[in-house]
Amino acid sequence: MKLKTWIAAAILAVGTVWSVSAQDLSALAKVDPAKSQIRDTWGGVEVTLGLSQAVPYRVFTLSNPNRAVFDFREVVWDGLSRDAILNSDSVSDVRFGPLRPGWSRMVMDLREPLTVETAALDRNPDGGSRVLSIVMNKSSQAEFDANSGAPIDPNWQLQPTVPKIEKPTSGNVVVMLDPGHGGFDPGAEVNGQRESHLVLTFAQELKETLRRMGGFDVYMTRETDVFVPLEARITAAHDVEADLFLSLHADTVLEGSAVGATAYTMSEEATDAASARLAERHDRSDLLAGIDLSGQDDQIATILMELARLETEPRSKKMAAHLVEQLRENGARVNKRPNRVADFAVLKSPNVPSVLLEVGFMSDPTDLANLMDPQARNVIVSGVALAIEQWAIEVESEADLIRQ
Repeated sequence: MKLKTWIAAAILAVGTVWSVSAQDLSALAKVDPAKSQIRDTWGGVEVTLGLSQAVPYRVFTLSNPNRAVFDFREVVWDGLSRDAILNSDSVSDVRFGPLRPGWSRMVMDLREPLTVETAALDRNPDGGSRVLSIVMNKSSQAEFDANSGAPIDPNWQLQPTVPKIEKPTSGNVVVMLDPGHGGFDPGAEVNGQRESHLVLTFAQELKETLRRMGGFDVYMTRETDVFVPLEARITAAHDVEADLFLSLHADTVLEGSAVGATAYTMSEEATDAASARLAERHDRSDLLAGIDLSGQDDQIATILMELARLETEPRSKKMAAHLVEQLRENGARVNKRPNRVADFAVLKSPNVPSVLLEVGFMSDPTDLANLMDPQARNVIVSGVALAIEQWAIEVESEADLIRQ
């Protein structure tokens, strides 16, 4: 059975549960790890998820690279691990978790094209729990491509992750903080610590520090542990007409060593190979989320954006310079090559000065300890806040000179 046909059948299979919105559900469905497995079969792959109750769901596939995406409204994944559930040579990786409030998602990376053959949400004879069983059979790449793509259905259209916010009229400097990753995209993970959690805490503390300083209206692309697509992060900055966009990360390095804060600005040519790999890894987050990235750039829009960057790029570089200077003066650890450039998608907003700050590297024990310790973290937060303040003063002085 082809995927598009199967989706219609799935709606009927879910029955009345299909029409229940996430807000109407009195309790969340919980995954039973003991009854969940991704395993190879003679003809392909079988996905089995034990669930505490019935839940609306859908499945679709995406190409380039080949992925299978499972949406739920919604599921709690507590106790489930990648190593426990994945037992398949045809599936190279799997990730799962919250997509955004009211939504959960599981994404499988496929080593070969697989199309959905059957799907069933059966009641267990021992009570109200259910077992979701999906069989995916091997197919040609041509058949896979023909049946791939996120289906358009009003019942499953995701609401904007970051609600549109009206431009503040206070006259303050508008700052959009962007804690990287989130939801089922945790970013780097070291010793049980998630990059997404650490940078969210950092952003919340930085937001409060800037507000106490006065003169700033501060917003965040996410306030909780949810996934936000790269495009939505940039859109959020546009919605509030941000004066500055600051993306916050705390990555790991697999080769060599890296320590201390590093400020990145946008360039198609990376400073070094390590920066290029870092940018590629960050930008894969949308692919990991199972988002369809098949859209094409408009050539005229690209030219206009490049013209806009002639003004914003110098301001971005000044912000990066202030970050390094103030972090050093505040006693924070700073990388030995702290100012770098790379092709980060999240920095491509043409009319908003944008900087990506690696506040530290989780692969370095001292950096990780500093990010986990409130006092050590406050040293970094204060340095970043002072840098933003100094940058705002400099930009305003330049604007005054131009007006004169």
